[in-house]
Amino acid sequence: MNWFFKTLLGLVAAIVLFVGFLITQIFFSVSGNHESVEIRVERGEPFAAVVRKLAESKVIRNEEFFLLWARLTGGEKKIQWGVYRFDTPLPPRDVLERLVTGKRVFLAITIPEGLTVRETAELLARMEIVDRDKFLAAASDPDLLAPLGLEGKGLEGYLFPDTYRFMPMASEKEIIATMLEQFRKASEPLLSQRDDAAGLTSHEIMTLASMIEKETGVPAERPLVSAVFHNRLKRNMPLQSDPTTIYGLKSFDGNLTRKHLRDPHPYNTYRIPALPPGPICNPGLAAIKAALQPADVSYLFFVSKNDGTHVFSEDLEAHNQAVKTHQSVRQARRSSTKGAAPLQ
Repeated sequence: MNWFFKTLLGLVAAIVLFVGFLITQIFFSVSGNHESVEIRVERGEPFAAVVRKLAESKVIRNEEFFLLWARLTGGEKKIQWGVYRFDTPLPPRDVLERLVTGKRVFLAITIPEGLTVRETAELLARMEIVDRDKFLAAASDPDLLAPLGLEGKGLEGYLFPDTYRFMPMASEKEIIATMLEQFRKASEPLLSQRDDAAGLTSHEIMTLASMIEKETGVPAERPLVSAVFHNRLKRNMPLQSDPTTIYGLKSFDGNLTRKHLRDPHPYNTYRIPALPPGPICNPGLAAIKAALQPADVSYLFFVSKNDGTHVFSEDLEAHNQAVKTHQSVRQARRSSTKGAAPLQ
């Protein structure tokens, strides 16, 4: 009998020690050098391969034990792909929980108002978030264009400017889809409640908003610029917007010439008495609001004061005087025609 109790006591002690070992292994980290480690989990990557990475990076101590723990808890089939940052040492429980709940590393980036699709691709490429060419190719994907009714029109104007948190491993298509969804959330309430502003379609409103975005960065001027364009459209006057004309040029060195203004491309609003065929950049919400809600003024002209602001005028005589006051002689020769008859 004594032998039996001694054996039982030894067995209980062994079990207690083993349970203690398990608890220590699962819930507590061990001392060591504190360092930050990033682990990349690929889509569809076998769990054993992920565990191997964790062991090699010393995020976990015991590969076999971690595999067993994950299988017993069901975490093995629940981990999410992405990039994870672990500040070692960490208890295995915390490591597995982070993989299962998807507490991943994100890259924060602000896309400013007024960038084109190409400029957006270049910005994201410099941040090493996308491949520029793949991004531009994805921007023409019919599957992304169709939900917005943009087949054949492209995504210019619809990559909403905002601050985003992208995963380092997100695909170009996923990033574009995120930006399009943000556009839908931010602009749809405005566009759906519009009072048929000057009879323009949603796409035309976005085109007008992109022009306003490019013409001025002064909040108080956006409704005024919008009013000028709306007033001109009502009179079938050419909008004569430099940014649209520049957008349509195959190459531009920064110097807009009279030859450029005679170029018959569809974005040359010096020659066509209408909006260009589509947006020329990705406008922000303020520019979209201005396109929908122009100021109640009779302005038909505006000219830069060379300080970021503009002078607005109702008639050509006042406009020409403003040009003379604020522009150089060379600029005045061309700008004095802005708002008059189309250039011949």
